Amino acid sequence: MNSEFDKPLLTVDNLSKSFGQFIANDQICFDVIKGHIHCLLGENGAGKSTLANCIYGASKPDSGRIVFKGQEVSFSSPKDAIRQGIGMVHQHFVLSEPMNAVENIIVGEESTGTFLNLQNDTEKIQNLCDQYDLTFDLSLPVSQLSVGEQQWIEILKALYVGVDLLLLDEPTAVLTPQEVERLFAVISKMAAEGISVILITHKLDEVLDISNSVTVLRKAKAIITVDTENSTKASLAKLLVGRDFDFKVNKVKVDRGAPVLEIKNLSVLRDNKTLAVNRVSLTVHEGEILGLAGVSGNGQSELFDALVGVRQTENGSIRLAEDEITNCSPAEISIKGMASVPQDRLKQGLIGNFSVKENLILGAHSNPPFCSRGVLNWKTIMDFSKEAINNFDIRTIGPEQKVEQLSGGNLQKVILAREISHPIKTLIASSPTRGLDINASFYVYSRFLEQLKLKAGILLISEDLDELFNIADRIAVIYNGSILGEYCIEDATIEKIGLLMAGLKEETEPLVQSDN
Repeated sequence: MNSEFDKPLLTVDNLSKSFGQFIANDQICFDVIKGHIHCLLGENGAGKSTLANCIYGASKPDSGRIVFKGQEVSFSSPKDAIRQGIGMVHQHFVLSEPMNAVENIIVGEESTGTFLNLQNDTEKIQNLCDQYDLTFDLSLPVSQLSVGEQQWIEILKALYVGVDLLLLDEPTAVLTPQEVERLFAVISKMAAEGISVILITHKLDEVLDISNSVTVLRKAKAIITVDTENSTKASLAKLLVGRDFDFKVNKVKVDRGAPVLEIKNLSVLRDNKTLAVNRVSLTVHEGEILGLAGVSGNGQSELFDALVGVRQTENGSIRLAEDEITNCSPAEISIKGMASVPQDRLKQGLIGNFSVKENLILGAHSNPPFCSRGVLNWKTIMDFSKEAINNFDIRTIGPEQKVEQLSGGNLQKVILAREISHPIKTLIASSPTRGLDINASFYVYSRFLEQLKLKAGILLISEDLDELFNIADRIAVIYNGSILGEYCIEDATIEKIGLLMAGLKEETEPLVQSDN
């Protein structure tokens, strides 16, 4: 039976967009049906965000048509798109941190009277929260809200003005599994009420879990649009990367050697002086990956900071092989053989407006062979950069390109090239594949496995249980700053680890001692 829910709300017809010689979108075509959830699936750099920006009016297509509600449209700005009923939530939120949720939602909206009626606005926003089962304090400054709650504000901004089409650009990249589940419940409810949603992602499981249809983008082109119900993870992966894809990590067993990282009774404070890490003890050996699972905010970031030397410890000790490194400087810790991959690539791992070559020598820039008597050796730096770009397959126009212009996968490759192009004893990696597509993620895994063969040990901090079960030798769980338990991978299950992540401990289950 035909109805308005069967008709295209949006038609993108032969849309193309280039930036200089770089083609971002090449004659893209697809439809979005009213009340449907439509995924744009593609690897990092496939052109998904550029396409979304063209639909939203943040970027102007070079050619092609956008038809919305049966009319061809051409938006000069996002404000034009919003007036027509198109909203968008970007990867990086556009919020004022000192302002609260209500103020952020209504800012820029024209008042119908002489003064803004905050009480009425608050009631309207609270009604939206009730409608979609959203519970958080609207009066708190944004700076005091979690990343997930900040994302709700961005979604509420669109619902507040009344959208017919909502674009979500990689909305789960910074969310915990619980927050993702909650987000998908809200998206499904929006679709049931007739709002169309375009979900931009590279995560195959998300496509299968939530969408009605999916358009696959590869190298700036729309390869195909398929119904999700007729798709599998394997079929989507083949469309995504252009070949059959094996989702299992080919992990060769490496004999476990001596301890290379020993953490004993470590306690670390948050910035507000409350206890974040509470007497944590963990040991990582040569040739093994110890996975650390936990819901975000349970002390992982503070533990990472303490291990790499950017946060002082309160109690306990950290040993890197034979060296005591507790409260040493980051430079000292690096020299002694620790490498690190931080969770936030651009904020913690790289300097965005520096070139690729400059970022490749960060931390070692004042040491030989890159520096002699206070003078940088640019020939050596350039030779090293070219070799690293080649060895780590960094997709860049050259060593001089600013890293902020690279895709997420290539940003991670720059960090890996810098950190493991020389011998190391231990690698500390925090959410190393967050925001990466399957090719980039499995590339990271392959580099980790190479380090095991070289007798390094790896501490992998991750909220992605699939990742931990795929690559770790042991999994420990941190909850409220403490280690609740640890399992060898052969004895671990999703259920067991999930219970510990929720703070529940089965006393009958045998746990591995952390110094095993």
